[in-house]
Amino acid sequence: MASSLENSVFETTFAIIGGGIAGVSCAEQLAIEDPEGSVILISASPLVKVARNINKISERLEEFDVEEETHAYLEKCHPNCKVINSSAIEINDERHEIHLSNRQIVRYKRLCICSGAVPKVIAKSSPFVLGIRDTETVEVFQKRLSAAKRVLIVGNGGIAIELVYEIENCQIIWAIKDKSVGATFFDAGAANFFLPCLKEGKQEGPTVSKRLKYELEGDSHPESVMGSALGPDWSMHVNLKGKMVERRNIHIEYECEIKAVYEREEFLKIKREISAEKTEDSWPVFAELTNGKIHGCDFIISATGVVPNTGLLQKNKFDFATDGGIKVNDQMKTNLEHIFAAGDVCTASWSLSKHWFQMRLWTQARQMGAYAAKCMACDMRGETAILDVCFDLFTHVTKFFGYKVVLLGLYNGQKLGTDYEIIVRSSERTEYVKVVMQDGRMQGAVLVGETDLEETFENLIHNALDLSVYGEDILNPDIDIEDYFD
Repeated sequence: MASSLENSVFETTFAIIGGGIAGVSCAEQLAIEDPEGSVILISASPLVKVARNINKISERLEEFDVEEETHAYLEKCHPNCKVINSSAIEINDERHEIHLSNRQIVRYKRLCICSGAVPKVIAKSSPFVLGIRDTETVEVFQKRLSAAKRVLIVGNGGIAIELVYEIENCQIIWAIKDKSVGATFFDAGAANFFLPCLKEGKQEGPTVSKRLKYELEGDSHPESVMGSALGPDWSMHVNLKGKMVERRNIHIEYECEIKAVYEREEFLKIKREISAEKTEDSWPVFAELTNGKIHGCDFIISATGVVPNTGLLQKNKFDFATDGGIKVNDQMKTNLEHIFAAGDVCTASWSLSKHWFQMRLWTQARQMGAYAAKCMACDMRGETAILDVCFDLFTHVTKFFGYKVVLLGLYNGQKLGTDYEIIVRSSERTEYVKVVMQDGRMQGAVLVGETDLEETFENLIHNALDLSVYGEDILNPDIDIEDYFD
């Protein structure tokens, strides 16, 4: 890897923007795919996210931890990889150059954009509204929570679910736009299965931490720089206790969103106009919901999802999808020559497999990053990469409310319209199993608990076997389905 310090220009075979899981997975795979080529990873954060303790459950399903590592660790593991701690501020796609905030320039032969996503924060200007996305925002949240008696959480996705489950000694108002909790990931039946967990909260017990933690001297990075997203087990190592003595107090507001946010003085002036005479007025901030209710609290947590982080790319002539992501084809290529993209910043724009769709999740970020590396290496050789098997079936494994949760295929009937049926098996506090069937064939599944059905159901969905003869017995616990279909 050649460099010229006098004019701060670095020449590299492969350049990657983003130190999150997509960018690091891309860098690691490139280092293996082309050991003679050079790799430069540009990371705004002094730490990068690395997948560790990878457990391959089935051909397409993996679970893993995400650990924060120093740049030196990545460079030591892969000698042909260099990490530059700086922010990319401009891409000159005609000259194949990336201009950095530290005034350095990186010249590349192939570039992969893995800049991730940023949170959609309601009422961004309010000091009482906090969005949670990276390690730094969690530290701010933890400090504010320790002095809080009541918080209002807005959102129904993964981070919101974890917060509601983990927070202790604090009243929680949870505002969701859906009819049931966790609707992004599971249906009303699974939501009912989990409701007792909300009342009881996090179960005490020994926790084994597999994540390495590094402390840096001084500021980790400027406040204006958005760090890499949190790992899938981020809440495991954070003290989420408020100021109240009472351990659990949760109130859920269904089918509503935030209409307005008022600071205390503003709220007192308009209190009568919005029919809020009975509302306590001692809180520093108030949220008016679309259902007409108003709740005061110490602060509001905005956990309403993310949008692709494309601010850097607006000067370039990229093709963007309707969701804001950069369009990529089945080779992870953008419309600009020699530029690829992977992870949350991109939108899969090829003809998708029936049982796969894109969600901006850690599992897909890692898969996309590694596959993009294979595509870049093939492109350098003038070859075409074979589409990875991970794109023929949606798979995701996570934990909610302390339970292992596996999502397979069209688990909520996505793409199927209304012409499908659902078969459910549930055992209170033990397991919840749902399969989505259409024309006698399994299209998707939700597995909660230690069901040991992941690999079998993955095969059933992928192979499109006709299961009509079994009917609802497909979930009969007295029938060892694995013997039939493994």
